[in-house]
This record gives sequence, C-alpha cells and structure tokens, in this order.
Amino acid sequence: MDMISILNFSAWLTSLFFTLYFFYYAYYAFFSIKRVRKGPSYLPSTRFAVVIAARNEEQVIGQLVESLREQDYPRELYEIIVVPNNCTDDTRGAACRAGARIFDCHLPVHSKGDALTQVFDLLMQQEDYDAVCVFDADNLVDPGFLRAMNDAYCSGARAAQGYRDSKNPYDTAISGCYSIYYWMINRMYNHTRQAAGLSAIINGSGFMASLDLLREMGGWHTVTMTEDIEFTTQCILRGEQVRWVPGAVIYDEQPLTFAQSWKQRKRWSTGALQGFSVYFRRLARAFFVEHRVGCFDQMMFYLAPFMQIAYLLSMLLGVILDILYIQHQYFPYTQLYYQMFLSLNTSLLVTAALSMYVLLLERKWNLRMLKGVAAYWFFLASWIPINLLCMVRKCTVWEEISHTRAIRLSDLSVQR
Repeated sequence: MDMISILNFSAWLTSLFFTLYFFYYAYYAFFSIKRVRKGPSYLPSTRFAVVIAARNEEQVIGQLVESLREQDYPRELYEIIVVPNNCTDDTRGAACRAGARIFDCHLPVHSKGDALTQVFDLLMQQEDYDAVCVFDADNLVDPGFLRAMNDAYCSGARAAQGYRDSKNPYDTAISGCYSIYYWMINRMYNHTRQAAGLSAIINGSGFMASLDLLREMGGWHTVTMTEDIEFTTQCILRGEQVRWVPGAVIYDEQPLTFAQSWKQRKRWSTGALQGFSVYFRRLARAFFVEHRVGCFDQMMFYLAPFMQIAYLLSMLLGVILDILYIQHQYFPYTQLYYQMFLSLNTSLLVTAALSMYVLLLERKWNLRMLKGVAAYWFFLASWIPINLLCMVRKCTVWEEISHTRAIRLSDLSVQR
C-alpha cells in the first residue's frame, strides 16, 4: 500500500470513528427533552455525614458551612465535617468558627481522593451515619439539598449526584464557559442517562454515597486524578446505578482565567486517560461477556479524548490531501458530511446553537451569558491540545485553584 492510499484510508477511518461516536451521543440527546419522573417524598430519616475536603479555603469555607447549617432538614440528622489538608491559611479556624467538626488527616494527602479515603475509613467504622454527602469548599448548597438526597436514599439509591449550578456565570467568558459546560452535563448527560435508565456520573461535588455501599467496596479507593469519575466507574462495574437528583442543587465557583482553566482541565484529562488505562478492559469485558449496556456507555465516556483527536486528524488529513490535489474520501463521502462534521464554520455554529439550546432548557438564558456562548467553541477546542499534552506528560500533582467568591446564598438571587 503506497503513502497516498495510507493517507486516504486514515482519513476514512478516523472520520468513521468520529461519526459513529457523534451519532451515539446524538441518540441520547433526544432524551434531553424527556421528562424525568420525580420520585416519592419521604419523611427525613437518613443520617448524613456532610464531608468537605478543603485546601486553603479560608475565604469561602464559612459561607459553605453556613448554607449547610440552614438546610431544610432536621439538624440532628446530619453533621458537617471539614477535612483541611495542606493548608497554609486558617481554613481550619474559619471552618471551626462556622460550626463544623474538624477531621485531621494522619497520612499525606496528594489529592482530594486521599482526603476522602481517610475520613471515609473512620466513618465506616461507626454506626452514626447512613450516607455521606461530599462538597467542595467553594460551594454553596441549596436548602433543599439534603431533603432531596433523603428522598433518593429512601427510594433505594446508594449513589447519587445533585445538580451542579454556578455561583459566578457572568464574571468572565471563562466562568461563563464553565457554567455552560456544567449545565450541559446536567441536561445532556445526567438527565439523558436517567431518562434512558442508565447511570449518571459523579461530578466532583454535590454527591451522595451510602456507607453500606462503601463498606461493600472496601472503602474509598481511587488511584486516578479524577476520583469522581473513577468512583462512578466502580459503581457501574458493580451494577450500581448513580441516581440523578436534580432537586439537590449546589452552586460552584468557576475559574475566571484561561490559565486556571488550563491547569484544572489538565488534571481532568489526565484522570480520563488514567481511567481509560485502568478500567476500559474491565468495562469492555462486562459489556461483551455480560451484555451490560451501562458499561458500554462508560466506555464511550472514556473514549472522549481519543475522539477529539480523531476529529482533529480527520481535518488535518483532509487538508493535506487537498494540498496534494488528491481526491480523498471520508466516511461517508458527501459534501454535506464535510460541512456538518469537519467544517470549522459549521462546528462554530453547532456549538453556539447547542449552548443556546441548553441555556433555554435549563432556564439559564441571560444576555450576560453571550460572552460565554461566544467563547464556548474555543473552550471545547482547547481541550484537544490539553489531551495531546497529557498523553505525553500526565499531570500528577493536584494544583490549587484559588477561590475568592465569598458570597452567601442570599447574594445569588440578587445577582440573577
């Protein structure tokens, strides 16, 4: 086979993979307009340990604890536990003054997963709690969060993810992009999976896990940089569905600058690549041998970095063959296909249209979001070099991102 044939075949093959992957997610996109049935309500009975891992969060930890103390849930049924680690400020004092219990780690902490492992090991030895809820220190929590998670737990959920909203969607174009990204995960991933009977994903913060489930799993044991996705995968491999609980709302502080975003997404990409290495074969075996559709869906999730690169390769190969004046074929080869899938102009329009669609569905539309919508294509496209970089040199250090939005829940309604 000569070089031209190899280039032609490569263009065809990469476009085949990308197209099939696109249509897989396009199929589930139709579930975004399907109503997810709300489950029954139960009297408060679940005993929650509310856990917050915190590193240099003195400016924001007090407001989070305050929002947790104002939950519409019996105070005797939950305890707020802050896990300060690697702090050089007074995170511990601020949390203590706000009314939280402090848990001190006795082993080195290199990531959030390390902190969770230690506090969960203690909680599993006790009979004081039924489940844990985990938050990031920069969050604010809606008063109905624990009540919604109580309903989920009482109806049989042993792992559940709440609705991740945004504290500061209008601050900068980057915070707007992050807000759109999380709203898109809420609607286009977690909502659609719940509607299709599949598992949602644990998304870093605002999630619940049953302590019985953690005991059965031998504790919290994660080895990748994205402990949330890894725990989701472990649940799916056990046949445990992560429940989507949109009534359990948290507000998250988004990064303000591209540099902060780059640093954070390097960790996310590294975690996805690590998760692919550790779990993809096990997921594939569970799907092909046991025919478990949920495992196939998680396989598709882990393929995302590679499909982004397949998209880039498809475009580059086409450009090279065009420069050489060589007729080439994509899969399938039509001008319409090229315009829909490989044209930069079309991808800009599709990204903007999808952003607007999600903003309207989630009732988040505001003229101040236009800068986020305009930048969202660049935000997504910049993930390609991040993935390429992490394939060569993985991010193995949990780098701190400063949080400074020291606001209260009452301030959010004024902002909007």
